[in-house]
Amino acid sequence: MEERSLDKALDIYSTLITGQEVSRSNPDTREMYEEYYSNSAVYDITTKLMKKLNLNIYEYNESIYVTAGEGNRVFGYTNDDMKRHLGLRLNKELYTVYFVMYNALLLFYQDSASYQVKEYIKPEDVMEQVSTYLLAITSDISVYAMDELEEESFKTIALLWDELPLVTSDEKEKNRASRASKMGYIKLTFNFLVEQKLFVAVEDRYYPTDRFKAIVENYFEEYKGKIYKVLGGEADA
Repeated sequence: MEERSLDKALDIYSTLITGQEVSRSNPDTREMYEEYYSNSAVYDITTKLMKKLNLNIYEYNESIYVTAGEGNRVFGYTNDDMKRHLGLRLNKELYTVYFVMYNALLLFYQDSASYQVKEYIKPEDVMEQVSTYLLAITSDISVYAMDELEEESFKTIALLWDELPLVTSDEKEKNRASRASKMGYIKLTFNFLVEQKLFVAVEDRYYPTDRFKAIVENYFEEYKGKIYKVLGGEADA
């Protein structure tokens, strides 16, 4: 019995670790989903295995998902991994992408108390919100006189964003992911989120997947203030 439970738990683990979900609605994974919730031994082994490997397991809409825990260097991305993956060179460029991600999330979940999620967002909506939040920093003329700025600070991100055009001069490039424009950064970020199965793109609209909702309503609730701390903001912001 113990060996069978271990085998079932390993089946669930191997499915989740490849980026798939284990869902009651999917015929290929329905049995695993039922085992996870109806067999306490399978549940206990699976959750203990995930905890040992620093992985977080989440449930949403009769499906379960897994994501790397904080600081997981095996299954997650380090900052250097992210820069290589996105074609970035500098920390300030990477933290600008993180800030775009954060604002995209805020647009979906403007009411964190009830978790009412918008149906979709558009790149220009995120670009406008990022610009609005950073304008307050760049409007202070003294920022431009600073000799040194930490690469991960809000001020550095604000100055980088302020230097970028809305789009590149070539209209054909306006929807291209790049570091050459504000819209280029938005597209770069959104392409990554689509690749990670967090967004679904339909023309110029981006819809959240159930995987996205599962992570937001669990993992983000625990770490929602961390980005402000990392970027030098107030702890309670």
